Amino acid sequence: MFELSREKYKNSEYKLLVAKLIDKYEFSKNKNKITYTDFLNISEVSVVKSILKEEKIRNYIIYGVRENADRCLLIFYPEKFSKEIVEKNFEKIFKVIRIELLNNIKYEHREFLSGIMKLGIKREKIGDIVVTSFGADVIVLSEVAEILLNDLKILTRFRKAEITIKNIEELSFVETEFENINIIVSSIRLDNFVAELAKCSRNNSEEIIKNGKVFLNSINELKVSKKINVNDIITIRGVGKFIFDGIEKETRSGRFLLNIRKYK
Repeated sequence: MFELSREKYKNSEYKLLVAKLIDKYEFSKNKNKITYTDFLNISEVSVVKSILKEEKIRNYIIYGVRENADRCLLIFYPEKFSKEIVEKNFEKIFKVIRIELLNNIKYEHREFLSGIMKLGIKREKIGDIVVTSFGADVIVLSEVAEILLNDLKILTRFRKAEITIKNIEELSFVETEFENINIIVSSIRLDNFVAELAKCSRNNSEEIIKNGKVFLNSINELKVSKKINVNDIITIRGVGKFIFDGIEKETRSGRFLLNIRKYK
């Protein structure tokens, strides 16, 4: 098992990821225990999904605590367990670090993340950061929760903040904000979308796609002519994340005016 995956990715940037995936799977299978990776980004999740599908692996969950999470864990579990049993263990795997800022101070996502990185915590131990009206909820692996609780106040920016550990059911819900935009394309295919959204030429859009920088519904998509459907989510690394809301109208020249929502 996994021979094809080892060979496919042996010279790629995902070689280490594949090795870790295999180790986690074999540990879970041989020890009959739940095991999990660190947080994976969208590129890594796409690779993992492809491998699990090819290898016909079924006993796993990809989970990031909140809906449409940008960073998720891959969790393996033995055949004797149900998904419901695994979900009861989420509280042991994940915690939320709540940072409540005082004196009407406001920080953006990057300021929370850069502060955490200054403490020497690996990015892979940190999930999504939910910026709220009071500060932020930071999804983390349980193993680093106490470290963050104790060390965050060392940083000047958080010295007067109230920092607590919460369980995942206490995660703040923040409605996703979007910017509504329109683009005009000649056809409803991926390369046209990328060219308009990334503000580049068709040739450059094809290069972006072929270089593995575009994801359709969180799956890496390399086919430049892929048809896009309403409600599809397109992610372009370095550009942003977008939802195709539909065709506003067809122009006299036979082109299409499209409604797009961009995640803020």
